[in-house]
Amino acid sequence: MKLSWIAVACALAYPSIAVGQPNASESAALVPPKLVEPIEPTYPESKRASGEAASVALTLTIDRTGQVTDVVVAESAGPEFDEAAVNAARNLRFEPAQKNGSAVPAKIRYVVDFKLAPPSEPVPAPVAAPAVAAAPAPAPEKTPATATEDEALDLEVQGEKPPREPTKHVIAAEEISRIPGTNGDAIRAIGNMPGVARPPGGDGMLIVRGSSPNDTQVFVDGTNIPMVYHFGGLSSVIPTEMLEKLDFYPGNFGPQYGRAMGGIVDVGVRSPRKDRLGGLLQFDLVDGRMLVEGPVSKSTRFMLAGRRSWLDAWLGSALKETGVGVTKAPVYYDYQAMVEHDFSRETTLRLFAFGADDRFKLTLNSPDSKDPALGGDASQATSFGRLQARVETRPSTTTRISSQVSVGRESQHFSIGDIGFDLTSNSIDARSDFRAQLSPAVTAIAGIDLQYANYDVTWKAPPNDFDSTQNSGPLFGRQSVELKGKADVFRPAAYAMLELTPVAGLKLFPGVRADYNNDTKGWTVDPRLGARYDVHAGYPRTTLKGGVGLYHQPPQPYQSIEPFGNKGVGSPEAVHYSAGIEQELSHPLELSVEGFYKDLNNLVVPVAAANSSQNGQSYENIGTGRVFGSEFLLRYKPEGRFFGWVAYTLSRSERRDGPGEAMYRYDYDQTHIMTALASYKLGRGWQAGARFRYISGTPYTPELGGVMDYDAGAYAPIGSSDRNSARTGAFHQLDVRIDKTWTFSAWKLSAYLDIQNAYVHQNPEGVSYNYNYSKSSNLTGIPFLPIIGLRGEL
Repeated sequence: MKLSWIAVACALAYPSIAVGQPNASESAALVPPKLVEPIEPTYPESKRASGEAASVALTLTIDRTGQVTDVVVAESAGPEFDEAAVNAARNLRFEPAQKNGSAVPAKIRYVVDFKLAPPSEPVPAPVAAPAVAAAPAPAPEKTPATATEDEALDLEVQGEKPPREPTKHVIAAEEISRIPGTNGDAIRAIGNMPGVARPPGGDGMLIVRGSSPNDTQVFVDGTNIPMVYHFGGLSSVIPTEMLEKLDFYPGNFGPQYGRAMGGIVDVGVRSPRKDRLGGLLQFDLVDGRMLVEGPVSKSTRFMLAGRRSWLDAWLGSALKETGVGVTKAPVYYDYQAMVEHDFSRETTLRLFAFGADDRFKLTLNSPDSKDPALGGDASQATSFGRLQARVETRPSTTTRISSQVSVGRESQHFSIGDIGFDLTSNSIDARSDFRAQLSPAVTAIAGIDLQYANYDVTWKAPPNDFDSTQNSGPLFGRQSVELKGKADVFRPAAYAMLELTPVAGLKLFPGVRADYNNDTKGWTVDPRLGARYDVHAGYPRTTLKGGVGLYHQPPQPYQSIEPFGNKGVGSPEAVHYSAGIEQELSHPLELSVEGFYKDLNNLVVPVAAANSSQNGQSYENIGTGRVFGSEFLLRYKPEGRFFGWVAYTLSRSERRDGPGEAMYRYDYDQTHIMTALASYKLGRGWQAGARFRYISGTPYTPELGGVMDYDAGAYAPIGSSDRNSARTGAFHQLDVRIDKTWTFSAWKLSAYLDIQNAYVHQNPEGVSYNYNYSKSSNLTGIPFLPIIGLRGEL
């Protein structure tokens, strides 16, 4: 049996550098990892009788200390050989890759060969093949004469993407599927990172560093999507099994991202398998999903996936027990279809269609005691779809161009009694990104980002209730007004950025973005600067980081488009400041500490309208605010049997609705956010983990009492003049997950139990008042949710 490795090249520069042959100066500055501690893999016992030979191609992530931090099977030889190869590769030890004399992380291709030696011959020791010269991002090179042209194509290796922002949190694939309390959902796992607040129960929102959920954008392969979570936040709209990357930027992101003042979630979808047909089938108490993928030809491949929830199978009967008539219980779907084709080694075309649909309908058999208008049928439906075409090409060894266009449609519907809201929107998004390495120390990035959408909106409700801040007692007895509007929004943008390495260890990222919004008839220009400095680039690494930047976000369409909004509303702005340190304590334990401050100006605030045609309400840019705090992340990266982290955020989010107004705690302010999680591989296919969370309660404005409204026949609340002066009780919860995997000759079967709120704590999600507002009680969330599931993989 022999273990051999092929380190064809290490892409140690920026990912903007395309594959190709290195020049002399680049090769001299780059040294690939060198194997220093080979490990002999264990030949699978179940295959020993057949004595077959096999090869497993792996992609290894090697950190600055030479440790293997992640192992991904690139070419499978079957579950038994794959598992043996991965187990062996995790224990390998390398001399780290070097760039300009400093250790850097890298990814390499690594092939594990399994071959039983004849009984009469000794088993040879593992042999390490010499590594070829490293390149910034080399093209596939021809191997010795024994290799075919197709084999050479599989030897391309990409390097680890260096951060371009002061703070970027990356969740490894191994962590994503095993985090307790998330049911193995990748995007839900973001809620465990520093700076992310917990949304109210049942709401699928991302609340980043005290900002509104509308201030954070989610991209799928560069295309913005309007919703990221399904009904209740139980799962995201893109399945974990399709993801290639999941990057989260809580602030100070680069100019390639715009139209957001909060954070960015950048989801990358992987390519379909090239080697053979594969797939999975999974069922649990929440939903069922399937995926199938494989090659169509040597240069073309496909992937199909879909999911449907089972909530309607059991939640409908549960609601009926409470006296609610269920017309259509909550149900959600999502779908994905992809075809990818290689025109050449340099150019790839991808067509990707995806979307989601959530809906439910209830019949409220008795009106609300506080507001008789809230009765009858209640329904909600949200859906979106996108068709995306993307072409990525590498015209030379130092350039890469990625261009895409997507067309989409989305709709929203909500109604309860005589109150309703309907929106239909069609959109076109286009983006082109050009990257070139001008020298070993300078990389340039430039691009355009175009967005077009048309809106068709109908809204029916009593006056002054379109915005949540304008409430004036029961709706019953008040005349409803129906408004209809259509509008087109066009928002072109351009951006440019440099990645500079003026001295060893120092990286500077100056950039600028310019946006035009036809609904506001105005330009915004946002300069940004990020920096990272490796005080000590070797082991243990110490890195200082910081950034400052200006961020503008267009107003919401209902604020700037008549008849719902009004002309003259401009774009709110935020200035992000951050500074921090990353310190390796030991391998693979790392501590990150960061302080941040966001200065908010020109916030859109509802005010009394100047004329009756605006429904008694208009909007002005008179609000200000601030968010400040600190984040801590102590993380044990996935290695061997264990991974886990402790994340803590201490922050304050405040707003002021105009000059001379009092500052108040914002609706999404959460002072303390703490998450501690860990997972451990027990052996024999067993893995167990737990997650504990503690979060400060949600601010709310208490009602001081009620006054009888004889026209409505109900009490109207008397609210406190001190906005958000009270909080609900703190949230705390323990989640537990147990996995068991059985490996067979051609497939794997997994069973899992994901228990949310294991000690059945009654967490407060809000406050409810009796009919005359003289008494209050807590609204509590789901007390206990065990999710049992089965998963089969080819």
